[in-house]
Amino acid sequence: MRENHLKSRTEDEWDMAAVERDAIKVSIQQNNCTDTESFLKKYYLPAAYAIEFVIGLIGNCIALFGYFFCLKNWSSGSVYLFNLCISDFAFLCTLPLLVFSYTNEEWTFGDFLCKCNRYLLHENLYTSILFLAFISIDRYMLIKYPFREHILQRKSTAIMISLGIWILVSLEISPVIIFLKQDIINNVTICPDYSSSAHATGSLVYSLCLTFTGFIIPLCVIWIFYLKMMCFLKNRNQQLPNGASFKKPVIIVVLAATMFSFFFTPYHVMRNLALASQIESWTLSGCSSMIISSAFIISKPIAFLNSMINPVFYFLMGDHFKEMLLAKIQRIYKSLKSIFNSRWA
Repeated sequence: MRENHLKSRTEDEWDMAAVERDAIKVSIQQNNCTDTESFLKKYYLPAAYAIEFVIGLIGNCIALFGYFFCLKNWSSGSVYLFNLCISDFAFLCTLPLLVFSYTNEEWTFGDFLCKCNRYLLHENLYTSILFLAFISIDRYMLIKYPFREHILQRKSTAIMISLGIWILVSLEISPVIIFLKQDIINNVTICPDYSSSAHATGSLVYSLCLTFTGFIIPLCVIWIFYLKMMCFLKNRNQQLPNGASFKKPVIIVVLAATMFSFFFTPYHVMRNLALASQIESWTLSGCSSMIISSAFIISKPIAFLNSMINPVFYFLMGDHFKEMLLAKIQRIYKSLKSIFNSRWA
C-alpha cells in the first residue's frame, strides 16, 4: 500500500512538473511574440517611415515646384495629379511625429495631434486611391477622345470631382476620430493605431465597410478601365497604325493598377484580421494574435509607399511635364551660374 502511495505521489509530481514545463514553454513563446511586435514598432516602423519621409518629401517637393512654376496649361489629368501630390505632402508631414513616438515608445504630443495624425494618415490613403482611380479614367478618355472634347476631360469638371473626393473621404473616415484617442498603458502614453481600438466589434464593421467602399470599389474601377483601354486599343489597332502613341497612357494605368493592388491589399486584409482577432467570440492564442498584429505592422509602411512612388506619375503623365520641369531647372541653374560668375569675375 505504501508503494502504491509513493507511486501515486511520484506520478502527481511528474504531472505537476509537466504542467510547469508547458506553462514555461507557453510563456517563452508569448514573450518571443511580444518581443517581435515590440521590435517591429521600435525599429522597423521608424526606419521605414523615415525612408518614406525623406524620399517622398524630395519627390513631392519637386512635383509641387513643377506644378507651381512650370505647368501653364492644366488638363484634367494635371488636376488629379496635383491633388494626389497635395494628399501625399500632407501625409508626409505626419511621419516625423510617428518616427519620434515609435523610437521613444511614447506619444508626447497630446490627444489632438494624435487624432489629427491618424486622420491625415487615413485621408491620404483613401484620397490617393480615388485620385488614382480617376487618373485611370482620364487616361482612358485621353485614348478614346484624344482631342479632349468629352465633359470628363474638362479642367472644371476635374476640379469639381477633386473637391468631391476630398469631401467624400473626409466624411468617410470621420468615425476614425471617434474610435481613436491617446491611451495610457503601464504609465506610458501612446497614440494607438486604428486596429487597437477598444471597440473591436464596431471598429471591424466600420473597417469592412471602409475596405469595400474605399478600396475594393476603386480597385475594380482601375482594372475595369485598364481592360477597357486594352480592348479599345486592340479594336483600333488596324485602323490606327501609329497606335504606339498611346503607350504612355497605358503605362500609367498599368502602373496604377499594379501599385494599387500590391501596396493596399495586404494592409486592408491584415487590418481586418487584426480587428477580428480582438473580438471575444474569436478565441486565439496569445502568440497567434501577436503574429496577426505583427503582420499588420509590416503591411503599414508598404501601404504608404504610394506617397514615395506617386511622383513617378508626375513624370509619366502627359502635358510634357518632365520636359518643362527639366527646362525650368536648367534655366534656374544658368541664372545662378551667371550671377555667381558676375560676382566673382
